[in-house]
This record gives sequence, C-alpha cells and structure tokens, in this order.
Amino acid sequence: MPIQVGERLPQVTFRIMTAEGPVAKTTDDLFKGRKVVLVAVPGAFTPTCHRNHLPGYVQKKDEIKAKGVDSILVTSVNDVFVLEAWSKASGAEGIDFLSDGNADFAKAIGLSMDGSGFGLGTRSQRYSMVVDDGVVKAINVEDAPSKAQHSGADNIMKDL
Repeated sequence: MPIQVGERLPQVTFRIMTAEGPVAKTTDDLFKGRKVVLVAVPGAFTPTCHRNHLPGYVQKKDEIKAKGVDSILVTSVNDVFVLEAWSKASGAEGIDFLSDGNADFAKAIGLSMDGSGFGLGTRSQRYSMVVDDGVVKAINVEDAPSKAQHSGADNIMKDL
C-alpha cells in the first residue's frame, strides 16, 4: 500500500550532487525539522517530466517557498550525474535533485512502477507531496506516468 497522509517517510539514503561530487543524504538529513515539497518523476529528460512537470516547479519555486516551504526536492530513479545534467539543462537553480538510483525510496513508500515495457526498468510513479518534519501532509499521485496534472506545481500550491 502506498504511503498515506499522516505517515512518516521511511529512512533511506539518496545521492545528491555537490561542488565536491556525489554525497549521500538520508531522509533525516533532507526532511527532519523542515517543510519540503517533494516531487517524483519517472525519469529525467523524459518528455512529460522534462516538458510538462518540472517546468511548473521551476517557474513557481519562489511562490512555493513564500508559503513557508524550506526546500523543493525532485527525486527520480536516475543516477546523480543524470540528475545534475537535468537540473542544469532545466534552469532549476534553487531546486535540489535526489537520486534514488536503486528505487529504494520509491519501493519503500509503495510508489514504484515497472517501466520495463519501455526499457526503463523499475521507476518511481509520478507524484508530489508536502512533507513537514518527515511526515506526509499531502500527496498527489498520478494515475498514469504520462500525466502531470494532480502532481503539478499549481496543484501543490493548493496543499500549502
């Protein structure tokens, strides 16, 4: 069963890119004591993710943060190097990208999907959530990976 409102995020380790290279960050490192918007996409540079989902968060990041959000995090089952390239190509300064390279987080919260029919292997479902001090306050999961309506930036603004 997928994670629900009121539940605490499980402890996993992500990888993020820093000026010194890839660094491991735990769930606590990223969410403890902070209000965060977490956005998950099936894959960096994929058409819906790149053209329809991420751009709304890039455009509305200041509005989102003005609502008391400490950080906007984007996660995907891609390696940290691909996510760094996607961040730069998308002009996503001020948004942090979390590599869930082995889908550990996606699986732990019950939101992984089988993308092997498209040559993608295990991926994350598309969703957005508001997380306050590690606890899910709102979650919006798409019913198909090609859609970015419920999980988009306009909708998350209603949850804040």
